[in-house]
Formats: sequence, structure tokens, C-alpha cells
Amino acid sequence: MSFREELRSRRFWRSVLAELVGSLVLVTVILGASAPGQEDGLPALIQVAVAAGFSAVSLIHCFGEISGAQVNPAVTVAFLCTRKLDFLQFGSYLLAQCLGAVIGSGIIYMSLPVKSASRHLVNMINKDGNAGQALAMEIFATFQLVFTIFAVDDHRHREVGEPGSLAIALSLTAGILASVYWIGPILGAVLGGISYEFFFASSASQEKLIACITCKDIEIVETASVSRSSLLTVTQSAMRAKQTAKVQDHS
Repeated sequence: MSFREELRSRRFWRSVLAELVGSLVLVTVILGASAPGQEDGLPALIQVAVAAGFSAVSLIHCFGEISGAQVNPAVTVAFLCTRKLDFLQFGSYLLAQCLGAVIGSGIIYMSLPVKSASRHLVNMINKDGNAGQALAMEIFATFQLVFTIFAVDDHRHREVGEPGSLAIALSLTAGILASVYWIGPILGAVLGGISYEFFFASSASQEKLIACITCKDIEIVETASVSRSSLLTVTQSAMRAKQTAKVQDHS
């Protein structure tokens, strides 16, 4: 489908709107859970992590079949690098996610009873740490999140029954308990997506990695890889059946 045809399709705009609304909801929930109370002071980090996890489960159920419920620029970059998204989808999703995040943060800011409390919603490096440590934690946190997302996506394509939305939500909760910024998450997301897609996925192969780097059609390589895997499985099953039959004949 050409860019012009895709821009005219209803499915494309539904996906973009899903990313905008999903990002708006996720950011609103996280910032709302992070807002300090008048009596209790700053909320515990576990409160923010659990709120984000619950929100992720609902968003995946609502928008998973429409846009994939990426609602995170780092995840979208990882999907672009593994060629699961084209440049039009990437740019549109990224703009929608950022716009949704801005609207969500604006809603929370306007809702705060004390405007000075908004300074508590800004990510800052812990005074006992440094920028390098924060970057390392961000890379690790987003790596495990995106690795889980790609694993769930792979299982879904192979129709392996498992609670994918719960796995992603728990991964997000774990990541928030570790940390959150920009460069670290994007780098960690790219590493996580590439690691799973080209080394751990059922269709992973050297040919698939080379096809991605050289901008060739990955779907053809994936089909060939799965076909070889299926043929090998059938051959092995036939050989085992033949050996079993021989043993039974001798007995």
C-alpha cells in the first residue's frame, strides 16, 4: 500500500488515534499516581508502578488489536528498527504519542490543587547517583520491557496461549521501579527489540538479520525460516515413528 492510499485508509487513522488516546491515558494515570497528596506527601514508588501496570493491561485490551498499543516512543523506535513499522506509521505514531502525553500532562497540571506540586512530577536523578548510573538503569529497564513485548508478539503470532497483556504490564511495573528518561529508554528499547527479533524469535536467523540491514523483504525470509523449521519437525517426527515401529516389530 502506498503512502497516499494509507493516509486515506480508515484503519491508519484509527491506529493513530488509538496511540494518541492510549498515551494520554497512560501519562495521566502515571502522573496522577505520582502527584503528592496534601497530607501524606510524596507517594511511594510502588503506587506509581502498580498504577502504570494496571493501565497497561487495560490499554492492551482496548487498543492492542488496533495499533498494538505501543503508547511509548521507545517501543515505536524499536518496531521501526526491526522493520515492523514503516516510516509513515512510525512518524504518525510518534507524533500522536507525544501529543497525547502533552495533553495528559496538561490535564494533570490543571487539576493539581497546588501548582508548586508539579515540580515533583519532573524526573530527576537521585542525589546519591549520577547521569551514567541513571542511563544504565534506563537501558536495562526498557530492554526488559521491549524484550517482553517482542516475546509476547511472537507468541501471539504462533497462537501460543499465554497472558501477554499481564506479562507486559508486569514488565512495565518492574521497569518503573527501576527508573524513566529519554536516551536510555530508546537505546534499551532498540537493543531489546533487536535481541529478541533476530536471536530469540521462532523465525530468527542470520538471513533475517541480513535482510533487515540490507532493507530486503523480511517476510519472505521469515516464511522460509518457519517452513524449514516445520519441515525439520515433521522429518524428526517421522523418523521417531519409524524407529518406534521397528522396535514394536522386533518385540
